[in-house]
Amino acid sequence: MASAGIKTVILLSFVLAVGFLLVILSCALWANWLPLLVALTFVLAPLPNAVFARCGGDDFSAEYDGSGPVDLGRFITASVVVTGFALPLVLAHSEVITKGACAMSIAGGALVYGTIMAYSQTFKEGDSEFD
Repeated sequence: MASAGIKTVILLSFVLAVGFLLVILSCALWANWLPLLVALTFVLAPLPNAVFARCGGDDFSAEYDGSGPVDLGRFITASVVVTGFALPLVLAHSEVITKGACAMSIAGGALVYGTIMAYSQTFKEGDSEFD
């Protein structure tokens, strides 16, 4: 955390709050709480990557960067992210929610997921040769 300062934390928390505000407003303005599922999917999306990140291969094989569990975690994360973007579109197409709620929900979900990814990249533990 030495390289990332308090300004980074404040900026990321502000963007996260705006993202959640957009998702909640997309529900509250049109009195339909189904777009709130988008926030849940984007909050749960990074979890498979976090769980399977430590399941890498051995340190001696330098020709292939990933392994089976790491690739599975990336696949599950990608599936959840695509679901987060597709769910409001399907709900708007079937006229369960309005197009305005769909747009606000997608924008808010993208801000939430982008903030989570930016936080994890900013505060990632550096690789040390003494680990």
